[in-house]
Order: sequence, then C-alpha cells, then structure tokens
Amino acid sequence: MRRVSIGINWQGAFDIDEVVEQAKVADEAGVDSLFVAEAWGRDAFTILAVLARETSHIKLGTSIVNIYSRSPGALAQHFATLDELSGGRMIIGLGSSGPQVIEHFHGVPFEKPLTRVKEYVDVINMLMREEPLQYHGKIFKLERGFTLRFTPVRPHIPIYLASITPKSLEQTAAIADGWFPIFIPKPQWKSQLDAFRGYIAAAGRQPDDVIVRNPNGVTVTDNPERAREGTASGAAFYIARMGDFYYQHFLRMGYADEANAVRRAWADGGAAAGAAALPAELVEELGTAGTVEQCIDAMEEAESAGFQMHSVNVAERDPKKRVAIFKQLVG
Repeated sequence: MRRVSIGINWQGAFDIDEVVEQAKVADEAGVDSLFVAEAWGRDAFTILAVLARETSHIKLGTSIVNIYSRSPGALAQHFATLDELSGGRMIIGLGSSGPQVIEHFHGVPFEKPLTRVKEYVDVINMLMREEPLQYHGKIFKLERGFTLRFTPVRPHIPIYLASITPKSLEQTAAIADGWFPIFIPKPQWKSQLDAFRGYIAAAGRQPDDVIVRNPNGVTVTDNPERAREGTASGAAFYIARMGDFYYQHFLRMGYADEANAVRRAWADGGAAAGAAALPAELVEELGTAGTVEQCIDAMEEAESAGFQMHSVNVAERDPKKRVAIFKQLVG
C-alpha cells in the first residue's frame, strides 16, 4: 500500500459539509492521512475537531501551524485534545513560517526560528509525557511544573516539521518524526534526500526514523494544464512574495536564473506574469497531473527515490468515483 495523504484548502470558498464528505471518502478508501493547512485564512484546529468526530481511521494533521502565534503550551493543549477526540490519530505539523506572515499578520517579531522550533518540540513532548514543565530554554523559562490536567491518549504524538534551509534540515533530522519538504524538482531529489539522510545519520538515527513526504504532489484530473497552472502560480508566489526563504531555496538548487526571472516578471506584471516566467519544464518537474495511471507511476518513481508519503489531489467530485480513484492510488 502507498501512504497517500490529502489536504484541505484554507482559503476561499468553503462548505464544511463538503469538507466532511471529502474526509469520509478518503477515510473509506484507505487514505493514510489528511492535513489541514493554516496561514492567514481559516484556523486549522476548528476544522480538525469536526473531522476528528466525523472520521474513524484516517490520520489527521496540520500542514502546518506556525510556532509564533500560539505558545508551546497552547499547541500542546490543542493537539492533545484533538488526539483524544480522534482516538490517537493526530500528526503535529509545525513550521516557523516567515517574517511576512509572522510580523505582518500576527504582529510578532520573527526572531530565532530554529531555537523556537526546538523549544516548542521539547515543551510539547514534555507535556505529552506528563513531565512537570520545568524547562530552561533560551526563549522559554518555565518553572512551576505545570502538567496537562488530563492524561494524553499517547505519550508522544508524531511531529513533522516543514523546513527548507540547511540548518533547519539538520535540526529536523535530529528531532522530528517527519519532514515536509517543498518545491524540489525531480533532478534535485537525489541530492536533497542524500543530504537529509546524512543529517539523520549524523544525529545517530536510522533513515526510517523520519518520514519524508514527497514534495511533488500528484493530481488526478482530465485537465492537467489547469493543474500545472496552479503549480506555477504557487511556486511563483512563494518565490516572489513570501520573503527570501523560498527564493534562496531555488538558488541553492541551481535555479537562480529562473527565480530571478520570476521576481522581475512579478514586479513588472503581477501574479500572472510571475507564473508565466517559470519555464514549463521546471513546472513539470514540480508535480504530476493526469490520469490515475500517470499519478501512480509518479508516486512509484518518488518511492524509488526514497520518499515515503505522497500528497494527492483528485479533481473528480462524485463521491463514489473519488473512492474508486483513491483506492487505486493507495493500491
């Protein structure tokens, strides 16, 4: 079986009944996990609480929530409660986000992201283990020995981190249960995974200790061009409008000309021009859109490269047809 995951949109039009139906269809079809994103749209935890009650088997997670807008204690409360409601099916997805969102939406200084991630993971893990919260970090000084006023369902909820810089990858390899990479063209798969596996080994861990999700999603659709346009728009937005982290990521992989062209085009002509500036061959290397068979081939290629989880989107809206498609994708 392939470890297939799906996502729930965090922006735009929204119908909770439709979201619940999507989750139930995926649950019935054997999809491994469902992730709810959070940026500056709807919050993730309200949606996850509903889905925890409406599903039975599928794992539920955040992809991602940031480590600035809520305290580590608050996040531990959220996840421990959701783990209880779901019967132990939560995955904690965390990331630092970036200064654009943290400073200009949440109004919090974007300081010491690596240190904050480490301390959040430490505190959340302590609270799940029911250890008295006496923590002496560089940011958090917690002296009174608080514990959660209920027993968590599990002493550890898996924590996946979204990381992109070399230092954050090294930290992820040392402290996380999973890694959410983003925007890695196929020609870069081997070098990126080899580097990450090196960090895992340096931390004294085994490769399977850290699940790596395929950064290149697959979309089952009869309109692949539309899906590719979405991929181009997303990549261009992150390169041009989300600070320097993603821009520098493309530069490190050898795509300076492409990234600079996107930024120039966006500055001159806006979003459509920025997306159009991405070469078609690069867009093709960032994801797969097409038939079920094409998507299965893409997932098998990714598994051969070393990725263990896949992000899947199915354009078909009919529930019965969606179940059938998901079952084929899961295998």
